[in-house]
Amino acid sequence: MGFTHAISGTAAWLAVTSALPALGVDELALTPAAVLAGALVAGGAALLPDADHKSATIANTIPVVGKLVTDAIGDLGGGHRNGAHSLLAAALVTAGAVGIDLWRVDLPMLGETPIGPAIATAALIAFAARARELVAHWSTAWLLGLASAAIVFFFAADSTVWFPLAVGLGFVAHLVGDALTDGGIPGALWPIRIRPPASWSRTPVLRRLWKRNGHIAFPILGNAGSFREKLVAIALGIYCVYAAATPLFEWADLPMLTALPF
Repeated sequence: MGFTHAISGTAAWLAVTSALPALGVDELALTPAAVLAGALVAGGAALLPDADHKSATIANTIPVVGKLVTDAIGDLGGGHRNGAHSLLAAALVTAGAVGIDLWRVDLPMLGETPIGPAIATAALIAFAARARELVAHWSTAWLLGLASAAIVFFFAADSTVWFPLAVGLGFVAHLVGDALTDGGIPGALWPIRIRPPASWSRTPVLRRLWKRNGHIAFPILGNAGSFREKLVAIALGIYCVYAAATPLFEWADLPMLTALPF
């Protein structure tokens, strides 16, 4: 589901940021460059929960080391779709992103510079580019990530409030996507595992919603990789193109195009 997760993370970010002005949240007013940067970061962050699976996209980031790290995370969290797919993990990752956002260095001529978000942006954009199959090789994905981070560094560095928000939204978008499949995700209280009563497990429909292992699911997409999932990915992709058009045109300073009714 790597492609679907990456697209869903981007879609979640674009939907939330486009709604902020209408909700009157002026404190999080973002520049077009920040919106676009956040869209890429959210797409990469949506792959992070699968760091508990040795075959996931994120496991192939760095040869050998990537699989060792994913194996360690999987063991620590109790295997695939357990600890790394919990609300606790989402909270910890978002808190970590806040910490990364605070990593700043005072550089000559540039002043206070957000080094942490720039480095993390390079990694997350590389993940997203590879998951979406925009590039064929990881080396190319990393070059794209570094180039994108440089753009963020120069055009969206004045305010990186978008960074932890993009990471958190992308991570949660992944959990929502997995919750819509047959496998489901751990309950809200993980690592406390609450299992359904025997009578519940014997009921055909109910046992698909609350599983014997304690996972919660709303399996409208069926199995991961199903035809329904692919249709959702296509719809989300179309939405992403539509929603990203306005900030892209504004960032490129194309006034005639920004007048289009997107």
